[in-house]
Amino acid sequence: MSNNTPHSAFSTSDAVAKYAEGPKRNVPGYSGLLPMTRILLAEHVPREGRVLVVGAGGGLEVEDLAQANPAWTIDGVDPSGPMLELAAQRLGPLMSRVALHEGYVQDAPAGPFDGATCLLTLHFVPRDQRLPTAKEIHRRLKPGAPFVMAQLSVEDGPGERETWMSRYAAFLVASGSDPRQAAATREKVEKELTILSPAQDEAMLRDAGFSDIRLFFTGFTFRGWVARA
Repeated sequence: MSNNTPHSAFSTSDAVAKYAEGPKRNVPGYSGLLPMTRILLAEHVPREGRVLVVGAGGGLEVEDLAQANPAWTIDGVDPSGPMLELAAQRLGPLMSRVALHEGYVQDAPAGPFDGATCLLTLHFVPRDQRLPTAKEIHRRLKPGAPFVMAQLSVEDGPGERETWMSRYAAFLVASGSDPRQAAATREKVEKELTILSPAQDEAMLRDAGFSDIRLFFTGFTFRGWVARA
């Protein structure tokens, strides 16, 4: 995989400062995604387990996992230095059990880890790097370890993507966005992000070596899966 620069969504100080507001406002069902993720991990990660968080910038996911599991140690990796700084500020005393690494998944420790997550991140990864990214995560996991991922994932049948992206824009308006801003966000998402279909996302997991792939989350244009290494 090439070392691309961090996605533009996280390259300005204003974007970094507003990060924590984004998921709750822009991701349907986000309030349930974090607790579901930690429940799925805890089914197989031991009490003193080690977890890898891919796309750890901002610290929301790391904070949730660390607070709920006081004996876990967590390694987080993210290409954005400012976002990792934000994560460290957010985590405070929890940093005693957290190691943050600037870079991409290939820059993360080799593990082996007892579990891994990649939430709301893979749609920033170019199409030709999606499978290599999933393979890098897989090879860092112990056999049978759980992996939880969630990202934009939209059906690609006739008219499907148009319908669901229109619904996504309507959700943004319902969440308080100005209709013009919601339309601009939709256009930016469709232009800049890599959105696969659910079938393609599941095939990527299989091709990377994962098994027992189960869909556990659907929120309009977002889907989440749990799989085993």
